[in-house]
Amino acid sequence: MVVGIVFSLVPILTYGQSAPEDSLMEMKRSPYLLLDRGLQYRITKSINSMYNFDFETAERDFQVIAYQYPNHPLPDFLMALSYWWRIEVDITNESYDDIFLAYIDRANEKAEALFDEDPTNKEAAFFLAAGYGFEGRLKAERKSWTGAAWAGKNALKYMELSRGEEEFNPELLLGDALFNYFSVWIPDNYPLLKPVMALFPKGNKDLGLEQLEQVATNAFYTRIEAMYFLFRLYASQEKKPYEALRISSYLHEKFPNNPYFHRSYARHLYTVGRWSEAVEESGEILKRIETGMTGYESNSGRYAAFYMAQYYERIGNRDEAKYYYLKTLSYGEESESQESGYYLHSLVQLGQIALEENQKALAKDYFKKVKKYAKRKHPAHQAARDFIKKNKL
Repeated sequence: MVVGIVFSLVPILTYGQSAPEDSLMEMKRSPYLLLDRGLQYRITKSINSMYNFDFETAERDFQVIAYQYPNHPLPDFLMALSYWWRIEVDITNESYDDIFLAYIDRANEKAEALFDEDPTNKEAAFFLAAGYGFEGRLKAERKSWTGAAWAGKNALKYMELSRGEEEFNPELLLGDALFNYFSVWIPDNYPLLKPVMALFPKGNKDLGLEQLEQVATNAFYTRIEAMYFLFRLYASQEKKPYEALRISSYLHEKFPNNPYFHRSYARHLYTVGRWSEAVEESGEILKRIETGMTGYESNSGRYAAFYMAQYYERIGNRDEAKYYYLKTLSYGEESESQESGYYLHSLVQLGQIALEENQKALAKDYFKKVKKYAKRKHPAHQAARDFIKKNKL
């Protein structure tokens, strides 16, 4: 999943701040629609609705913009962004891929028409960079490396062409930041992708992280997207869990109904050992899944149930721990995530509990499942083999 991020090399239109009230009075007109202050104010509210998973409200507003600006790429791009967040909650779910790509294609076609009319149109280049960046990102997630590389190169080309408009600079910096970080990180961690990355210029990982911080602090359109990447990098690559928690806490507070931000917040609470808060948030996630709240599904349930199980195991409540480990398995199977770490670790823990309860046949079944789904070098696979050998199962 992380590999796909490199192809999101371009600014992504996300809005995390409210425009000042007096901007409505000023209604300063720009030659570019994106920089129109009145429209910025209207779009801010719509995008905030989208981030909070109120897609009905957001998309109704996007349709109004489409009616007002039928030949501009902005409305179609916003609709694509709305479907991207449906994908982001569970990246393995491909049911939204076609409609997402259809909106991206329409946005690209309209941007290309503007660009053909005027090759100096920075806004058209901006949208083409963003559109190809998103396309590349999805194709990388789907392991379509050739298509991802092609889209990534187009994104970089148009990102370069969109430079020179001072008001766009904070937003364009996100593309630079992601490229600088991942163009170094991917070859170091995925040697097989070195030939693909050889197609791109060389980046600077430390500079990329610094640029992401700048975007998260200073940008208007791309501030929230930069925060999204920062907390992921701080949590997984940079080993700065408290920084990840700080950012995910802010995002969950601002967008409390966004399931991705919600489960990330719960995860970072769990990681730093703030158990009572992690349990509270995990319980709320499970409750929202049960009530069918938009975006809350089995993938988020797998996270939340695992944190609950870990907590009850920690305090010595075996029955509750077993209950939530079984829920983790159920959610993992529903989302076809049997190779995930939480699923495998739950199997190992359930096998160990079965041994403690003198249910050797059941324990053996759990450990055999671990060996079935885990790669041989995975710690869970090693643990299962050790338990089988030690207990002569």
